[in-house]
Amino acid sequence: MKTFATNIAQVFYGTLIHSVSITQIEYIKQGLLFIDNQGKIARLIKNVDQNKVESTLDGVEAEKVVNLNDDQFIIPGFIDTHIHAPQHAFCGNGHDLPLLEWLDTYTFPCEAKYANEDHARKLYTKAVARALRNGTTSACWFATIHLESCKELVDIIQEQGQRAYVGKVNMNQNSPDFLVETTESSVRDTRAFIEYVKEVNAKVDHKPLVTPIITPRFAISCTSDLLTELGKLAKEYNLPIQSHLCENLNEIDFTMSLFPKSVNYTSVYADHGLLNDRTIMAHCVHMKDEELDLMKKNNAGISHCANSNLNLKSGLADIRKMLSKDIKVGL
Repeated sequence: MKTFATNIAQVFYGTLIHSVSITQIEYIKQGLLFIDNQGKIARLIKNVDQNKVESTLDGVEAEKVVNLNDDQFIIPGFIDTHIHAPQHAFCGNGHDLPLLEWLDTYTFPCEAKYANEDHARKLYTKAVARALRNGTTSACWFATIHLESCKELVDIIQEQGQRAYVGKVNMNQNSPDFLVETTESSVRDTRAFIEYVKEVNAKVDHKPLVTPIITPRFAISCTSDLLTELGKLAKEYNLPIQSHLCENLNEIDFTMSLFPKSVNYTSVYADHGLLNDRTIMAHCVHMKDEELDLMKKNNAGISHCANSNLNLKSGLADIRKMLSKDIKVGL
């Protein structure tokens, strides 16, 4: 009893709500939620009458109990499975163009500014803080191609206490002159970024918050040799992978013109070792049945980006079909 009690940092009493499955929510009216010194849930006791709280604490001091009022409840933190940190700078603007024109007009000029580390720290600090204020305790971040600014994002996430996948973006073709890498520099900087995150994680006295994630922006922006090298890095370091897939019809046509040996867009990633059970593909609006089957075969996940798909007029992803095929889908 003493060991359990001394490891508890805080206890919450009140209404708790969480999803048991994709179709079921559990509503706990009088729950006792014990949080240990590492910030983990140590114990959950349901249906505890108010007059029995103190006798149910199992040695934990009553002063550690936070009583929620009738208007308060606790839910799990939100998980954003696809978010671009640099785009915080123009969030809510520039929805007058479809994807490829939108990238050239708004996104690429914005991301070029993150070559400046001071600019990156200022904007990334705001982006992470905003996500946390909105309840996003875990996120899959895209950064930019700039190594030092990517390191800044890692440091900021550590400082603010979010759990995150962070990706140094890879782009070595079909990108503006001010935002493009060579294959060699892209691979070199990606490896350096992975090693930096490992160094940061080695210094913390708790479970690391940040995981590097291999991040080819999309197939259009990466040559076949770069995609191959990124697949090798993912395997070498056993890392997750994220990119974009079948977001826009023009994007799909362009991709297939660049990779004629692949049977479809999804196969481009599979053919380069980038489609597995730790892969997250964003958007997936215009997926053929055989592509969904390939996603399921490799146990890859889909990030449904409803707002973006509507704002950029990309289309409506058939999430019901994905779920019916038992494909992992996040938001």
